Amino acid sequence: MFVIDAHLDLSMNAMEWNRDLRQSIARIRDSEKEMTDKPDRGKGTVSLPELRKAQIGLVVATQIARYVAPGNTLPGWHSPQQAWAQTQGQLAWYRAMEAEGEMVQIRDLAGLEKHVALWQDGESPEEKPVGFILSLEGADSMITPEYVERSYHDGLRALGPAHYGPGRYANGTNATGPMDRNGLELLKKMEQFNIILDATHLCDDAFWQALDHFHGPVWASHNNCRALVNHNRQYSDEQIRALIERGAVIGAAMDAWMIVPDWVRGISTPQQSGCSLAKLADHIDHICQIAGNALHVGIGTDLDGGFGTEQAPLDVDTISDVHTLLALLGRRGYDQTDLSNIAHGNWLGFLRKAWSGRPV
Repeated sequence: MFVIDAHLDLSMNAMEWNRDLRQSIARIRDSEKEMTDKPDRGKGTVSLPELRKAQIGLVVATQIARYVAPGNTLPGWHSPQQAWAQTQGQLAWYRAMEAEGEMVQIRDLAGLEKHVALWQDGESPEEKPVGFILSLEGADSMITPEYVERSYHDGLRALGPAHYGPGRYANGTNATGPMDRNGLELLKKMEQFNIILDATHLCDDAFWQALDHFHGPVWASHNNCRALVNHNRQYSDEQIRALIERGAVIGAAMDAWMIVPDWVRGISTPQQSGCSLAKLADHIDHICQIAGNALHVGIGTDLDGGFGTEQAPLDVDTISDVHTLLALLGRRGYDQTDLSNIAHGNWLGFLRKAWSGRPV
C-alpha cells in the first residue's frame, strides 16, 4: 500500500550525520559500526531505498537549524544567520537528490497528482523518485519574517514555528509563554503564502495563540497523545479536538518516549519499556475515538529524528515496518478504507483542499 510519511529529517541526516541516504540500511549501518558520536550510530532505520521498499513514495521532509541564545544548553547555532546558512546547505542536498533522480519536490496540486499517479501505477517502485514536500521544523533560521517569501519560492510548503525550548518566534517543547510580535508577523506571512502551519512542538501557550491568529491550513506532522504519555510534547484531548475542528491531520510518531510513559533517554530500551507498534496503535485509536472516525490521523514517523532502533518500537527494524502498524490496526477492526486513509488518504485529502484554495 502507498504510504505518506509526514515527518522525516532526511537532509539533517545527510548533512549532520554524514549519511549517504542513497545507500541501503545495511550499508549505512555497516559504515557506522565503529562510530560512537551519536547514540543511533549503526542503528539507523531510514534510507531512500528503504522508503521505496516500504512504498513510502511521498514524505514531508524537513530543514532544521536551531538558534541558541547565550545560556541555552540545547545544540544549535549562535546566530540566526548561521542557522539560515545551515538550512540552505540542507536545501542544496535536496536539490542534489533531485538532480540524481532520487527525489522530486512537490510544490503544488498538479505536481502532487502527477506524483501520486506515478506511485499508484502498479509498477515496481525501485526506480521511482521519492517525492518530498519541504517543511521547516522550527522557525529560528528565518532571519526575519520576510524570509518566508524567499523560502516559499524555494518550495517551502509547511512550517513549524517552534522546536525544543525557547525559540525566536515561538516557544516549543519544555518551554512556556506566548508568541511575541515577531511570531504573530510570521503567522501572517505564512497565511499570505498559504504555507501550512505545523502545530507540532508548539508549547501550550503558543498552540492556542497560533490557532486563534492563523487562518490557513493546520496540521500536526508528528504528535501523539498526552492522555497516554503525560508530557507537554504530546497533545491533550482538548488540543486534539481543536485540531480536528480545523480539519487537521495528526501524524503518529514512532519515537519511543512519545509512545510509552516513563521513558528515560539513554537508559530505557524498547524491550524493557514494552514499547511496541501495538502501543503506537493505541495512540492512533485514541485520536480516532475522539474524532469519531479515522479521518484525522496519519503517519509521521520521525524515525530519523536523532534516534534509531534503540529508541523505536521493539518491532521496528526499518521504516518499512510501518506496514506492520497498518496490519495491527486492521486486526483491531479498522477496515480497508480506514487503513488506506491512515496510510495516505488523509494527508492527500488535506493537501488537495489546502492547495486548491478550499477551506480545510
